[in-house]
Amino acid sequence: QVQLVESGGGLVQAGGSLRLSCTASGRTFGSYVMGWFRQAPGKEREFVTAIKWSLTYYADSVKGRFTISRDNAKNTVYLQMTSLKPEDTAVYFCVVGPSTLRLDSAAGYEYWGQGTQVTVSS
Repeated sequence: QVQLVESGGGLVQAGGSLRLSCTASGRTFGSYVMGWFRQAPGKEREFVTAIKWSLTYYADSVKGRFTISRDNAKNTVYLQMTSLKPEDTAVYFCVVGPSTLRLDSAAGYEYWGQGTQVTVSS
């Protein structure tokens, strides 16, 4: 059974940094897309970033501030978040899907983590 377990969320002041981690178990995902979505209260779930092989993709709202990386040997994906803003406050979900999916569409991702809360205070 596949499981994605996120960690690293928390409360941080605006301008601060956090690093999220997501470790997959149950199978290896070396050839899969791994990424992150987020959902703020009262808003729809939105694409944040994804990594496909060594290629990275970002939503415009986080470009230049967030960095995604992966360690295939550990079956883990990371999200380094810097210059955090109050509008980054959301539950962040780790996702995994096949390499053929549309990266910014939630529908294509097969596996989802339980989510980790990130709160940025002003």
